[in-house]
This record gives sequence, C-alpha cells and structure tokens, in this order.
Amino acid sequence: MRLVLQRVASAAVTVDGETVGRIGRGLLVLAGCERGDGPAQAVSAAQRLSLLRVFEDGEGKMNLDAGAVEGEFLVVSQFTLAASLDKGRRPSFDRAAAPAIAAPLVDLLVAELRERGHRVETGRFGARMEVALVNDGPVTFVLDLPPE
Repeated sequence: MRLVLQRVASAAVTVDGETVGRIGRGLLVLAGCERGDGPAQAVSAAQRLSLLRVFEDGEGKMNLDAGAVEGEFLVVSQFTLAASLDKGRRPSFDRAAAPAIAAPLVDLLVAELRERGHRVETGRFGARMEVALVNDGPVTFVLDLPPE
C-alpha cells in the first residue's frame, strides 16, 4: 500500500459536481493498493497515520499528531499510485490491486481511523474525482507499506 499524505488547511473531493467529502485542518490521504496488499497493510497504515507527528507545536516543530490538533482525514483511493514508469512512455498498472481487493482495503483503512476516534471523510472508490486542497506548509509525505 502506498499513501501520499498532504497536510492541509482544508480539502474536498467532488464527483460529478457533488462534494462527497470535505475536511478542515488535517491530512489528505491518497491511497493506492498494490497486488499482495491485505488487511495488515490497512491496519498498519491507520495506526501510523493516527500517531504520525506532522502538525506543528507552539514552537513550530512537527511534534503533534492528528488527535492533538483535532485533525481530520480525507481518504481518497488512487490506483495510479501503484503505477510503474520504468519503461516506455505510458504507465504500467500491473502492480495495482484489483478493485475487488482494493476497495475493501480502503474501507478498512477508513474504519480503522474512525475506530481510533478520528473524523474521516472519503472520496468515492472507482469514480472520476476532483480533489481540491490547500496544502499547509507545503507538507507532503509518501508512506509505503509493502506487502508481506
């Protein structure tokens, strides 16, 4: 599982002109599932995201986690994160998990974050989405949780 995390002042995802998810301060999580990923990656990702200290304290240091700042999560599935650009001019999606595998894993990630007490909004799996965000910093990280 590959996650791109963006610390945001706000973010929203729209499908067919309808806003389906919106958050204020928090993390936009673009989630890509790869072949071989399973529930262990989703649970581990939720634990890592919940405890990740990427929000600034009073001294401007990244010392606070989402819970400490009442940060929200917007989780958006993005299969293109599993793409390879190693050969040719077009991306290869051979590493991407099939939708029947990926959708439940994204759902599990969301459920695990909610179980940890976080407010979580989502995109719509498999839909063409427009994501708008105000990146705070800018602060962007990539978190890889390889299949076991």
